[in-house]
Amino acid sequence: MNNFIYSLNATMPIFLVMILGWWLKKIHFLTDDFVSVADKLVFKVALPVFVFKDIAGADLSNDFSLKFVLFCFFGTCIFFGATWLLAEIFIKDKSMIGSFVQGSFRGSAAILGIAFAQNIYGSSGLVPMMIVASIPLFNIFSVIVLMRSANAGDTDKKAVIKKTLKGIVTNPIIIGIVAGIPFALLKVQFPVIIEKALTSVASLSTPLALIAIGGGFSTGAALKKWKPTLVASIIKLVIIPGIFLPVAVAMGFRNEEMVALLILTGAPTTVSSYIMAKNMNNDGVLASGIVVMTTLLSSVTLTATIFILRSTGVI
Repeated sequence: MNNFIYSLNATMPIFLVMILGWWLKKIHFLTDDFVSVADKLVFKVALPVFVFKDIAGADLSNDFSLKFVLFCFFGTCIFFGATWLLAEIFIKDKSMIGSFVQGSFRGSAAILGIAFAQNIYGSSGLVPMMIVASIPLFNIFSVIVLMRSANAGDTDKKAVIKKTLKGIVTNPIIIGIVAGIPFALLKVQFPVIIEKALTSVASLSTPLALIAIGGGFSTGAALKKWKPTLVASIIKLVIIPGIFLPVAVAMGFRNEEMVALLILTGAPTTVSSYIMAKNMNNDGVLASGIVVMTTLLSSVTLTATIFILRSTGVI
């Protein structure tokens, strides 16, 4: 019973805040403009400051794990490649493959990953290292599979590649992580004034992000192409973590490492996957449906997985 309560405490507060965002939008207390600006504020300011502060205060000599980073890197490569291969074999409508594959492998590692780690351990834990190892790959692989599915005549491939590479280098979260490393290595202590200012800005990240995610829900989208949406959701939330987490346990990963790997493999599909699919002439309806359905179902799958990991002493 204690493990079940632990699991609920780890996941339910996050989804309750998301539900609050959805409800506030439904009663028109929040506007589309607010949700859009909140997304930008979180992504470009609050989250980068959060990870910068966390990394800057970390003991990298003890916290860094090359084994963990390599597992995240190669794990991402494997489940992307396997999902794409299966999609090419079984999906008859080839125009759906890009959105299907991206929705099946690309999770919301940054926002929800930090939220879960903070809920369980009080800090971002090893999530920043997981982000460094996987987020660039998420972007690169997404562009590859979306370009493959898009109409070549309507997509400027060189411009897309250039924009993606620039987006990776200028990604605010990655910049925040990289900027924090010298401070951690030099063990810099911030003045109290700066420390409090950073803490105030960083504290905006999780609640504001979750409210914005809830405010952006469109539940009808999940029903328009429900069969491929459901299959992609099962791959994202059940099959990928069901394969990779036991391997991670067998390799000796525990506690904060396992929480970060759970987010890498089992987090719901990121909202940015819909934006990329729509802007690269792919199936925007399917992409939107996968985002909505994985977010809704993950309240159950993540809670159940954390319960199993907790009950077996892995976290």
